[in-house]
Formats: sequence, C-alpha cells, structure tokens
Amino acid sequence: MDEQRAARYERLYGQLRGLIEDKSPSLQAAMSTICALVHAKMRHHLWTGFYFVVSEDELHVGPYQGPLACQILKGQGVCLHSARTKAPVVVDDVQTFPGHITCDSRANSEIVIPLFKDADVVAVLDVDSSIRNQFSDRDIEPLSKIIGLLKPFL
Repeated sequence: MDEQRAARYERLYGQLRGLIEDKSPSLQAAMSTICALVHAKMRHHLWTGFYFVVSEDELHVGPYQGPLACQILKGQGVCLHSARTKAPVVVDDVQTFPGHITCDSRANSEIVIPLFKDADVVAVLDVDSSIRNQFSDRDIEPLSKIIGLLKPFL
C-alpha cells in the first residue's frame, strides 16, 4: 500500500469517527455510513459492503454500495471462509480462490475483514475491486480500525 492510500485511510477514519460516534442511531446506520464514505473515497472499490452471519454455513447481505449483490452466500466463498476462520482474507485473484462465489463478474480481487462481538464473528466487511492484486495485508489494519467504530453497537 502506498503512502497516499494510507493517508486516505487515516482521513476516512477521522471522518467516519465524527459521523458515527455519538451520532449514529443504530448498527445499520453506522454500517451504511461506512459503506457510503469508504466506497466513495476509495476509487478502486467496485463493491463495498457487509454480510451478516446467519449460521456457520450462510451469510445474508447487509448495507452496501456498488452493483447488485448476492443476497445470500451459502456453503463456500471468501466471506464464509473469513467468518469460519475468524481471520481477514486477501485474495489477489478471485478466480484462483477455491469455491469463490461470483456476484459480479467484474470483480477480480477481494478483501474480507471479520467483525466480532466478543469472540464470535457477527458480520464481515467485504470489498471487491475490478483490479487484480488491489489489496494486501497492509489494508487489513486500517479497514479493521474503521469497522472497529461499530463495536458500541454490538
């Protein structure tokens, strides 16, 4: 990640903190605010959104920005892998990920960050890009910090 992207993440965090802390009325409103601002400011994002964990085998779409989403992810995929392993996942080329679920054929790379309530994953932040190799491990910390703003709502 270049310095420009790191600085953009820092600015986003500051803006989101001001918009969410003591202002957002609910988890859904805070998630929607995160999606709207992150998607608008990170031009390489094709899709930015959340999926809620329904069971160990199923996720349902939550607030998002971008093209139409898969409403249900079941049995496999990058998001379910992240929820099951309780770890962030960075995929340079989604076509090489076993069991990848294609919601938009333009997506080529992806990053997924789990959102925890205590020790349980309750949702994941999913970001897709049309550009391969768009994300790296260096994106994990700032995105985790951003979704950390949701903790008071859990």
